[in-house]
Amino acid sequence: MAAISSLRSLGHEERLTLTGHLTELRARLVVCALALAVLFAGCLWQSRPLLDVLNRPLSTVSTAGSGLPGRADSPAVRSALARSGQAFEQLSRSTTLSAADRRAAGAAAGSLAAATRQLSARRAPKPITIGLGEPFSTSITVAFAFALLLGLPLLLWEAWAFLAPAVAPADRRAVRPLLALAPLLLVAGVAFAYLVVLPPAVRFLQGFNHGAFDALVQARDYYHFELVTMLALGAIFQIPVVILVLGRAGLLSASTLRAKRRYAIVALAILAALLPGTDPVTTVLEMIPLIALYELSIVLLRTSERRLRRRPA
Repeated sequence: MAAISSLRSLGHEERLTLTGHLTELRARLVVCALALAVLFAGCLWQSRPLLDVLNRPLSTVSTAGSGLPGRADSPAVRSALARSGQAFEQLSRSTTLSAADRRAAGAAAGSLAAATRQLSARRAPKPITIGLGEPFSTSITVAFAFALLLGLPLLLWEAWAFLAPAVAPADRRAVRPLLALAPLLLVAGVAFAYLVVLPPAVRFLQGFNHGAFDALVQARDYYHFELVTMLALGAIFQIPVVILVLGRAGLLSASTLRAKRRYAIVALAILAALLPGTDPVTTVLEMIPLIALYELSIVLLRTSERRLRRRPA
């Protein structure tokens, strides 16, 4: 704990021994580990709401006709209950029965009608687990993924604080906006995947050849697909940051990006096909932001080049 309390920002002119650098690195790793542990504990505590958030794209899938024949909420069972309720309703109006029997038939008809309405009510679909330890392992994986996402700004800041003393002050001013831009783009990529890509992708994959299968979604595969898709798009949204860094290093220019636009579009299409989700819906939805980010990178790089030209030598 003494090493953590001694953390401070170092100047560019300050020099540390190898032991000092290792001590600082250990302290920053301890801070990151403690922060992730706290976030992981909180996410595991709130794992049920987090799982409900991940289950929401499944609500866009039509469940009509997808119930198993033996399940109480299958269409066949609901139809049988409705027919039984109608039969009891007719018996309750029969004149050949006693008043007590008509009242009993009417009560049975009301109970069957209520059961039919309850089974017909749309329930939020949830994935299934087929292993003894799958609920525990899946909850752990989801909690760690959310903890890593929430703790990423701190991880980036600690990495920058360790590397900043080796960067010249003028270059620090150029890097700081990128440090602020990277988490924002990551959040934008994750939000785009969750709100735009996942609902139609899940709907397409689950609804393909509808009626030929009793579609049951396994929790482990479903959450893995969601988390990997969100992580991949969050990483892909860092394209402007990478291009700005390469431009700052003199390896790329806005004119080069404009001249190679056609080749870049082909490369982005191949990259979209390699991302999670091999269906055409997911591929197209992932390709659209890639092209938009490429065009945004050209604008940002051109703006950066203009500022550099106006800056005195």
